[in-house]
Amino acid sequence: MLTLSLILIPLIAGVITLLTKNNSAKQLALVGAAIELVLAVVIYAQFQSTAAQQFSFSYPWIQSAGISFAGGIDGISILLVMLTAFLTPLIVLSTFRQPYKNASTFYALILFMQAALMGVFTATDAFLFYLFFEAALIPIYFLAAVWGGEDRIKVTFKFFVYTIFGSLFMLVALVYLYYQTTSAQGHTSEISAFYKLALDAQKQGWIFWAFFIAFAIKMPVFPFHTWQPDTYTESPTPATMLLAGIMLKMGVYGVIRFVLPIVPLGLQTWGTTAIVLSVIGIVYGSIIAIQQRDMKRLIAYSSFAHVGLMSAGVFSQTLSGVQGALIQMLAHGINVVGLFFIIEIIFSRTKTRNIEQLGGITQRTPHLTVYFMILMLGSVALPLTNGFVGEFLLLRGVYESNIWLGAIAGTTIILGAVYMLRLFQKSMFGAKSAFTEHFADLSFSERAVLVPLVIMVFWMGLYPNSFLKLTEPAVSNLLQMIHY
Repeated sequence: MLTLSLILIPLIAGVITLLTKNNSAKQLALVGAAIELVLAVVIYAQFQSTAAQQFSFSYPWIQSAGISFAGGIDGISILLVMLTAFLTPLIVLSTFRQPYKNASTFYALILFMQAALMGVFTATDAFLFYLFFEAALIPIYFLAAVWGGEDRIKVTFKFFVYTIFGSLFMLVALVYLYYQTTSAQGHTSEISAFYKLALDAQKQGWIFWAFFIAFAIKMPVFPFHTWQPDTYTESPTPATMLLAGIMLKMGVYGVIRFVLPIVPLGLQTWGTTAIVLSVIGIVYGSIIAIQQRDMKRLIAYSSFAHVGLMSAGVFSQTLSGVQGALIQMLAHGINVVGLFFIIEIIFSRTKTRNIEQLGGITQRTPHLTVYFMILMLGSVALPLTNGFVGEFLLLRGVYESNIWLGAIAGTTIILGAVYMLRLFQKSMFGAKSAFTEHFADLSFSERAVLVPLVIMVFWMGLYPNSFLKLTEPAVSNLLQMIHY
């Protein structure tokens, strides 16, 4: 019942927010998101470090077809559940100084998206997973299309077409796998039943590509990434935070949950190809990020590069790689939400995101400077920060899989430092510009968003085992299925 409540609470809070007056919508949304966070903390406190599903629920959905409304939490999903619950109230709080038209609809969509994301990360039925996977697209589409920038219609249409196109491949694969299962009632759509199928290498090959295309678009992985920079840039900042901080993790999670255990023979044939595409994305995204002048677009390309490393780590099929991906999804979500928020703070005061037009901000903003620096150092994987743990494990996993690809992927350390330090130096140091002459330091509500993020940067960097111990049994069990 606890897991089901994770889906129902934001759904109910979203409906209440939608029906309320605009002036109290943000407060109601924050209360709903805070209740969800408390529930997630309760689940985290009771979670046992085993490979088994916990807090499970199952109700007949389409009983005649063997399809259930079923979910649970294991070591693969626990960190993503916590990430979603932790970031959503901070994203809501980050909007308190920014008025939005039709606020009740705006905040209701954020909560509806949280409910769909929780459904994705906890579903144990394949078709329920697909339902939530698609449902998460609807709120973010309207958030970007209604409250986005000047090119929002063209950009969001491209995003919508890309993701729907990819999801159709996944649906075909799920229907095929469903008809290969047998149970007392006929067929079943339980994900665990798909793990037991013994398909030949040819069938696993095309199923691999059906899943990979769907998840690669969502992450995104090169060359399926062209929707991402424009969508991140044109979307309102809260929507960008949801996209980069949480939604892209659906793709990485999907690969771990579906591709690795269901098509091990397909991985043997095509896994290296997937790693090569991921590594290309790391280098390509980093080089493009270095050339960006728009701060938001720079972080968008950096996110593309980071997710390329996560993808490469997962496809390495090693304990270090998969665990590194899970830890890095948590770390990246924290860092990227903080960085996008800082960019929004700078834009709200200067009305520009052009790095060349900024400078000298640090002279009047000691608090902003410290928070920005910490999040930036976490993003470039400085030891004792959250980014270091995941990036080290990911590079180790890719290196164990292929030494040359591991070496190329390792350039992310250098390239990441180049574009992030350039961003920090040009915007914060040097002489003041006309845009930054009267720049004010952080308000109380802005610090209330950044302080929890900074605490997590150091908690993960100093005490990584508090997270790694949760994931290791489930990841080890998953890899045993692959290499059996």
